[in-house]
Parts: sequence; structure tokens; C-alpha cells
Amino acid sequence: MIKRWWRREPVRCWVIKQIDEQENTLHLCESGQLDTRLSHREAERQLAQGEYRGGVRIGDTGIVLNSALFAALVPWEALSLDDHYRAEWRGRRWVVSRVPQRCWAWEGRLIAEPNGPGALPAWQSSEDTGHLRERADDSHWLGGRASFRPACALEDPEKDIRDAIARNRARQAKGQEVSDIKRVKPKEESIF
Repeated sequence: MIKRWWRREPVRCWVIKQIDEQENTLHLCESGQLDTRLSHREAERQLAQGEYRGGVRIGDTGIVLNSALFAALVPWEALSLDDHYRAEWRGRRWVVSRVPQRCWAWEGRLIAEPNGPGALPAWQSSEDTGHLRERADDSHWLGGRASFRPACALEDPEKDIRDAIARNRARQAKGQEVSDIKRVKPKEESIF
């Protein structure tokens, strides 16, 4: 009975990676638990006021990430999620896009993509790499053969290959000489 009093219940929350007001979409990671040494009451107060800064254990994975990676940590009771992955939060209805584990630590923008017909949730979040494509250099000088060598390399790149071939041939020639010596039988000497 006394152990029950001393046991600290984890503070549960919803982990929201990104909020898209225009599309009315929440990019929701999963449920989480605060990983903190604060008292239960203080952690709940900070969470409710949006002031919590610290570790968040996401789902059942055991992975602890910093709360700064997320747009919002919402108290468990403040957000309701129905069977069709629609959420009720701050007096609004939201479409939920599930954020896969690979995107939890992504620091860029996410986009919601359809998950397929009949799949729940209907939307899955993915990294938005459009800005990378825009910055990519499409110069024609990039074509041709790639050389994976340091810029300061002074020796011939095929020198080691030629040396290895020469050593191998020398070893084979030496092995041939040894086998020729073994074939020659020594003369038998008679004791008489």
C-alpha cells in the first residue's frame, strides 16, 4: 500500500510535431510521457501552460527526445482522437496525419501524403524535401566519371593495384620453383 503512494505516475501527453493551420492538419507523433524529475503536479502545470522544456518518451519505444523538436505537447485530456483519426483540440476539429518514427527528429517541414484507400490513418507525414531540389545544382559540369580520391592525392590511383599484381605474380613464380625442386628426387647413396 505504501509503495503505491510513492510510485510516480508518468505525465501523459500527445506529441504534435507540426500544426498546419491552413490545411487544418495536426502532424501527430504518438502519445508520450514526460521524462522529468519535476514533481507530478509541477510537470502537469508546465505542460498545461505550454512551458514544459525537457525530455519526452514517445510511445512504447523508449526513445527520449527533447521537447524543442515538437510544435506542441498537449495534455492527454485536452485532445480527443476518434476512430477515424480526427482530433478535437482547442475547440476545433483537425485532420490527423501520423508521423512515422523516422520523422520524429526531423527539423524541417513535414507534408501530409495520402496513406492509401481504406488505410487508417488516411494521412501519413513525410519530410518536405522540395527546398533541397530547388537548391540543387543542375550544372552540366557535374556529368562524367566520379573520382573518389582526396584532392591532395599525389600518387597514381592505380599504383597499388599494379603493386599487388606484381607481388601476386612473384609469389606464383616462387611457388612454381618450389614445386620444381620437390619433383627432382635425390640420388640414393649406397652404404656399401
